[in-house]
Amino acid sequence: MRDFLFNLARSREGATAIEYGLIAALIAVAAITAFQAVGSGLSSVFHTIGTKL
Repeated sequence: MRDFLFNLARSREGATAIEYGLIAALIAVAAITAFQAVGSGLSSVFHTIGTKL
């Protein structure tokens, strides 16, 4: 397994795959953070609307 990962990291295709994986992970973290921030705000808005109804 160690040799496979070492060869993957050294090859051009492996480096590209690792870069895409890191970009996908960064986008996922940013999306989760944004959804949490928006989610709490939306919860507050819907709670206010529900209370006024």
